[in-house]
Amino acid sequence: MLKIWGRATSSNVQKVLWCCAELGIEYERVDLGGPFRGNRDPEYLAMNPNGRVPTIKDNGLILWESNTICRYLAATRHGERLYPADPAARANVERWMDWQLATSGPPMSALLGMLIRARPEQRDQAAIEAARLQALAAWTIVEDELEDRPYLAGPELTLAEIALGTMVYRWHAFPIERPPLKNLKAWYERMRERAGFKTHIEIPIT
Repeated sequence: MLKIWGRATSSNVQKVLWCCAELGIEYERVDLGGPFRGNRDPEYLAMNPNGRVPTIKDNGLILWESNTICRYLAATRHGERLYPADPAARANVERWMDWQLATSGPPMSALLGMLIRARPEQRDQAAIEAARLQALAAWTIVEDELEDRPYLAGPELTLAEIALGTMVYRWHAFPIERPPLKNLKAWYERMRERAGFKTHIEIPIT
């Protein structure tokens, strides 16, 4: 059985758990990281030298990096609807996964740290506003891309949504100003209809 190390409140672990839900993959998950600690233990670092979560073990293969894990699971579990075999269609999905890491992820992580994890007296309002505006610029790109289709890579949900789902949930949950982005909101509401999203993404943010 697939084994997953990582706490369920980690956005990167949540990607993998939602992917498993979409593909009907059974797994064993071990709480690790954050309040559970253990991610700097020598045994864990031997599997994942980054000391981060998630890490998986599948038939003897140890793998880390959440987007890579999701690609691997879709490729090995008949997940073509999430991760197409056609090179052009696959590249269209993968660019959004890379975009999540490079463009939308950094400001959303900054907002998480400042709004949720920092104590009130530690919050730098100027830095929060700068991160909000950077995140808004990223989400406006998604808003425009969704003008003529329901999902980022075409008519169906793919790994592009799984990579970005936690981020868009947090964007709508954070106590910040959000100008109306109708396409983004409709896309978010479509994701909210998925059982795996409800179970693994829409949970308290820590």
